[in-house]
Amino acid sequence: MRLRRRMRLSLVLTLLVGVLSPLQGAPAAAVTLPTGFQEQVVFNGLTEPTNIEFAPDGRVFVTEKGGRVKVFADLADPTPTVFADLSRNVHNQWDRGLLGLALPPDFPTNPWVYVLYTYDAPPGQTAPVWNDTCGDANNGRCVVTGRLSRLRASGDVMTGTEQVLVQDWCQQYPSHSVGDLRFGADGMLYATAGDGASFSATDYGQLGNPANPCGDPPGGTMTPPGAEGGALRSQDVRTTADPTSLDGAVLRLDPATGAAAAGNPLIGSADLNTRRIVAHGARNPFRFTTRPGTNEVWLGDVGWNSWEEIDRVVDPTGPVTNLGWPCYEGTGRMASYDNANLNLCETLYAGAGQTAPYYTYNHSAPVVSGENCGSGGDAVSGLAFYPGSGGSYPAAYAGALFFADYSRGCIWAMRPSTAGGLPNPANLQAFGQAAAGPVDLAVGPGGELYYVDMAGGTVRRIRYFPGNQPPTAVISATPTSGPAPLTVAFDGTGSTDPDPADAGRLSYEWDFTSDGTVDASTPTTSFRYPANGSYTATLTVTDTLNVSASSTVTIQPGNGAPTAVLDTPGSGTRWRVGETVTFSGHATDPQQGTLPASALSWRLRMQHCESVDNCHTHPVREWSGAASGSFVAPDHEYPSYLELELTATDAQGLANTVVRRLDPDTVDLTFATNPPGLQLSVGAATGIAPFTRTVIVGSTNTVSAPGPQQVGGMPYSLRSWSDGGAATHVITAPAAATTYTATYASSAGVGCGSTPGYTCTTDSGRPWLPADATVLPLTGDDQVTQVALPFPVRLFGQTYADAWVSSNGHLSFVDTIDPAPVNGALPSSSPPNAAVYPFWDDLVVRADSSVRTAVLGTGSDRRFVVEWRNIGLYGSTSARISFEAVFAVDGEIVFGYRDLNTSGRERGDSATIGIENAAGTTALSVSVDQPKLTNGTSMVFRP
Repeated sequence: MRLRRRMRLSLVLTLLVGVLSPLQGAPAAAVTLPTGFQEQVVFNGLTEPTNIEFAPDGRVFVTEKGGRVKVFADLADPTPTVFADLSRNVHNQWDRGLLGLALPPDFPTNPWVYVLYTYDAPPGQTAPVWNDTCGDANNGRCVVTGRLSRLRASGDVMTGTEQVLVQDWCQQYPSHSVGDLRFGADGMLYATAGDGASFSATDYGQLGNPANPCGDPPGGTMTPPGAEGGALRSQDVRTTADPTSLDGAVLRLDPATGAAAAGNPLIGSADLNTRRIVAHGARNPFRFTTRPGTNEVWLGDVGWNSWEEIDRVVDPTGPVTNLGWPCYEGTGRMASYDNANLNLCETLYAGAGQTAPYYTYNHSAPVVSGENCGSGGDAVSGLAFYPGSGGSYPAAYAGALFFADYSRGCIWAMRPSTAGGLPNPANLQAFGQAAAGPVDLAVGPGGELYYVDMAGGTVRRIRYFPGNQPPTAVISATPTSGPAPLTVAFDGTGSTDPDPADAGRLSYEWDFTSDGTVDASTPTTSFRYPANGSYTATLTVTDTLNVSASSTVTIQPGNGAPTAVLDTPGSGTRWRVGETVTFSGHATDPQQGTLPASALSWRLRMQHCESVDNCHTHPVREWSGAASGSFVAPDHEYPSYLELELTATDAQGLANTVVRRLDPDTVDLTFATNPPGLQLSVGAATGIAPFTRTVIVGSTNTVSAPGPQQVGGMPYSLRSWSDGGAATHVITAPAAATTYTATYASSAGVGCGSTPGYTCTTDSGRPWLPADATVLPLTGDDQVTQVALPFPVRLFGQTYADAWVSSNGHLSFVDTIDPAPVNGALPSSSPPNAAVYPFWDDLVVRADSSVRTAVLGTGSDRRFVVEWRNIGLYGSTSARISFEAVFAVDGEIVFGYRDLNTSGRERGDSATIGIENAAGTTALSVSVDQPKLTNGTSMVFRP
């Protein structure tokens, strides 16, 4: 067993869009793959490609984020045809754009191409409204919609007009946009989209001006507990009194009409959108896939604070699946939304809860131990199943689920442990390490894995060579331009071959002018270009089995690169949210002199950092053909900064780029409680006050003071915030350091919660009842033993005669062989159930520890005591705690605690405390992973 620890990190996690120039040449050398595998560039020169689909007739369709669909005749076609240009309708800013693409299984007999994109207009308006240039798309005012359409194919081009099937998905913020499209084995069309909410604040519809611009519910007041907007749109199908939106949901559709498909679980609803939904509660299901031979939907849901999820919708025609967002992230409650005390979450916690993810990985941990993948700024960004048979990969990959993370730049394989079985999270492999920013995965011709590299503008495939592997040609040339005559030094020593027998034994052939003549045959050489012109130099490397690979580079004698100069803003310029920042620049060229404004292009991007040296990129805006302009400084979490990039390109295509870093003005905000030591939420982070956060001046920050809480064994309820705000409210960061204090009042006697069937109160006057009669046979780690109860014990209306006591701090009234060392949220259908959890954690009965029972009192005053005495905490050799559960004849249950020190773990910050019914559908959960316990304070559960 391993000590399970949860990390609370303030981390914005969204799909990250690349900003690099398209790659030139076919070989790809950076990725690390298992032995026998090699990556190859299939297509390049694309502009931010997002999705790939393989047609049965051999054609390959690729979408570009800006709104173009391109088609290649086959995998050898270097020049695509523009099938359709939807850029006038597509809103291409931040994470918005043309993201989804699907072809019917019988294409082109069924001649439709399906697209899913962000429509450049608010609900009820006609695109283009924003023209891709919202001044600050992250201020909550740049409202757009999503659109699902089909385009009729006539050969390699679209014919007729776009047929709109669904237009909905009102989205307020520029991330968590539309997602993916797939056909299921049932012939139905499946679609996903994100919640369209803020990725830096706890958003329940209160943000923007006006607030709740998506009108969900129409005219609703966006204040807790009744708020239903923002991220809560992912739970909208549960609010039947108002129209249903499609944000954060999985849809199953009739591909001919866009209406709900027959057999959908809510097909009888009067609301047309409700009928379409088969799963909901997703944050940003940017990519999904279907398991071959089934209609199972496997989603990659991009997380916020700590967890990336892979979710499984087992039967889209069965009961609707609730994935839990924003009330849950990963398997646990999302604390910032929990602490906002929102009805849509509180009723979810008290009811059936979420369908837990199939697999999660933590933002601060590797997916596979020892892998060469980054961490922080995570974004699960592609999924594809490998065929169960007939593929070209080794048999171990049959039925494997490949999944990718754009931010980490890696692809993993989750392989089944048995033939035909489900992918096993315990059987993970770091398959493609340091990959080129994958945003879509697909298994294509030849049973090979393909991925779309949005940052580099390429489509790549990963081939398996069971025998000899081809080499990779890597060419270096210095200089590549300059006055003629131009002498260029060429170096091919970076070329490699993965086969050990070929190491150091490659042969080299250079053709410097593309005339088919071998001009040199050494690893390094030089060539003198006497006259002006543009030449393609080619290096071909060949291994010992006569397998070759080539690479090229363009040489331009007589042409010198331009020099770009970024005039304003000057170095050291700082900005605040909402400020207008102006910029200007110019460029000169050795041949052309001063370049015109048409030769200049600009990019603004946000670098969002987990730490100083761990950042990821959000594109903000682009300008072309302009010598000057302006932008509104965006709202964003800190640490982050802006990069303004100017590129000058001369008439021959040579370019020079300069980048200016623009740091924000920041301020330290301190959050405190009176008395100190209570819990507060700020944005995605939850902590024990007092604590200080550095934020950008003018930024939007949501704060929550949950209640009631305990400190020093005393319960407290919120009285007021020092700024006069509600328990959950928005703070616009001032310019000067400020302290915000939540004042609490003692609420002794106030309950620690209630649920149908039980109430809970805290009591500091209950005596400790030692259990000295019987020592149970529990020793060491992860043990369970059965005990006969001295009297019938009732729990949630059922009566029990026996109990099973676990060394891990819980007791179940149903037979279980699982000691359950890893705690979780309540209720849960996973065992143990019919249980009480005085301190559910990974515990150890050490030599000086014991678990004991006793029967005290007589008649109606009898008490049955189970005491965990001097119990150890797994991972610590010295820590010891004592706690007990006391059962009364009248049904009262009391949890008592002593010997707790002041550390978080002994107070419960990795433990679950509560009681739960037999079905795992109802529970009174006092705390999960919260340091709420104190010596001498009991929790009393009364039926």
